[in-house]
Amino acid sequence: MSCGVHPASRYEGTFTSASLILVLLLSSSAFMLPDRFLMTLCACNFVLVLHGVYRKGSVTVLVKVFSVQLAITMALYYLLHGQEQMLQGLLAVLRVLLAFIPGWWLSVTCAPEKIGRVLTWILPAKWAFVITASIGLLPLMGKEMRDIYQAQCLRGARITPKALRDPRNWHELVSCVLLPLLIQLLKLSKQMATAAQFRYYGTNDKPTYWKF
Repeated sequence: MSCGVHPASRYEGTFTSASLILVLLLSSSAFMLPDRFLMTLCACNFVLVLHGVYRKGSVTVLVKVFSVQLAITMALYYLLHGQEQMLQGLLAVLRVLLAFIPGWWLSVTCAPEKIGRVLTWILPAKWAFVITASIGLLPLMGKEMRDIYQAQCLRGARITPKALRDPRNWHELVSCVLLPLLIQLLKLSKQMATAAQFRYYGTNDKPTYWKF
């Protein structure tokens, strides 16, 4: 008796692969399209945001990304170019946000294991595992950054939004938040690699999995 592919699994694979292609196209378009097409791209991304909210995604992440990029980019443009290039700085922030939204939508609508399953169609299993694990780490990265930031603020680091208006305090953001976050990610990556090694991951080119 032959064993066929379950229709639900086939649909999930098709939806995930189509989502990956859509995200790739929209994210690259955010940097490649001329300015006159940005409004059309904004409309497409707005639909993704609405669908992401419908799927219980948190818009707070998008607001934080936009706020941080806006503050840093506009400050740099003002310091380097004065008020003449502020509009170009705003467009640069918009392009970064438009490139970020499709990835956020993908993390909300598609589970990492489904993305990894689709990636094994075109990539070796090890590479698909690395990409899937990286996507799964994104929520943890946000939580770790928030915890580190709050702890450093309690210790008196000059990294509050008001303090960061002064560019002389930006180095504290790097040393107090970004470097500890990088160290945490390196430790977590080593733990994940050790766990995969103990489970003999990679000994089979087509590993099996449990579907929950």
